[in-house]
Amino acid sequence: MSIAAHTNNNPGITTGVWTIDPAHSTVGFSVRHLMVSKVRGRFGAFTGTITIADNALESGLDASVEMASVDTGDAGRDGHLRGADFLDVETYPTMTFASTSLKAVNGHYALQGNLTIKGVAKPVTFALEFDGVAEFDGVATDPWGNTKAGFSATAEINRKDWGIEWNAALEAGGVLVGEKVKIQLDIEAAKA
Repeated sequence: MSIAAHTNNNPGITTGVWTIDPAHSTVGFSVRHLMVSKVRGRFGAFTGTITIADNALESGLDASVEMASVDTGDAGRDGHLRGADFLDVETYPTMTFASTSLKAVNGHYALQGNLTIKGVAKPVTFALEFDGVAEFDGVATDPWGNTKAGFSATAEINRKDWGIEWNAALEAGGVLVGEKVKIQLDIEAAKA
């Protein structure tokens, strides 16, 4: 299966640099709360470029997220997340991702790279989903003549690996905030 494959009657993505369109993209996350539900959030400010190589497996992604743009729909919680207990945005204003490889694994793609949070870089693998079945969402031209491409990717990390350890014990056992954080990317990019 190739990234350049035709899907949904759309041509495949072409080589070159593609710029992530934040107005039509989402950098989201979810984490367990009280061990019974999930809190979902997103970051509203981010930039990134996708470089598609002649050999699709040599393609890459570089992205930066403004940590102060975290939004979970609750101002008090967002303030706590921005503080020293969690993201410490005054000291570490950005989170970055720089890919190191793209591999085809059992008919799917795995994008590997270094995720840097709070100054700590750790390897992370994103499972790429194209059209929900590990295939490319496609390429389209908008009404203004801009060429756009879309894809989705997910990864799960343990926040403690980046020194984000704050928690509170629950009276009945367990903790207030889960350690595992699921990252969900829904990206639309424009050909530069």
